[in-house]
Amino acid sequence: MAARARKTTAGAGRGEDRVAAARRPEVRLPPLTPYTGELEADGDFDGLEFLGADLAHQQGPGARFMDCALTDCVLDEADLGHARFIDSVLTRIRGVGTDLGGAALRDVEIVDARLGGTQLHGAGLERVVFRGGKIDYLNLRQARLTDVVFEGCVLAEPDFGGAQLTRVEFRDCALRRADLTGVTMKDVDLRAVGELDVAKGLDRLAGAVISTTQLLDLAPAFAAHLGVRVAD
Repeated sequence: MAARARKTTAGAGRGEDRVAAARRPEVRLPPLTPYTGELEADGDFDGLEFLGADLAHQQGPGARFMDCALTDCVLDEADLGHARFIDSVLTRIRGVGTDLGGAALRDVEIVDARLGGTQLHGAGLERVVFRGGKIDYLNLRQARLTDVVFEGCVLAEPDFGGAQLTRVEFRDCALRRADLTGVTMKDVDLRAVGELDVAKGLDRLAGAVISTTQLLDLAPAFAAHLGVRVAD
């Protein structure tokens, strides 16, 4: 069931409507050194710029990226399981089947990404902003999201199954056919979602804040979930 929301500022309104706002990353990259090599398992990448790099199918599990910029890079089926991204900016990255399972992202900006089937299951995201772009079939099962903002992006059929969301904001987003099965939420702000469509896990919205308009739009789905028949 889809719902459309009015724009609302986090923390605004009556006391009972307030929700703790996510803390955003403040990434200030130093002068960067161009990097033209390949990914390496457990590699250390500090202060590097990956510009237009084709990293498809490359192996970099456990790699650490600190103060890095990845711009216009291709990540089709790249193996970055358990990699760490710290104080980094990923701009216009694109790829299908990128494996970031168990990865750690802290103080990271992801801008205008075009991704499909990205694996972030079991990952830890802290102070991360997804701004713009479109991500299809994002796998965030069992992930931990703290101070994460999805802003102006389209998330098609994201799977949040069993994830923990704390101070997470969805602003001017389309959230389509989301799977919230087993999700735990605290201070999750959905009021500014442009399109809210929950495929599974309506009962897991406890801990989230939605708008009155969204509540009315979702009422038939809530009624169906509770087994309530509504008749004229």
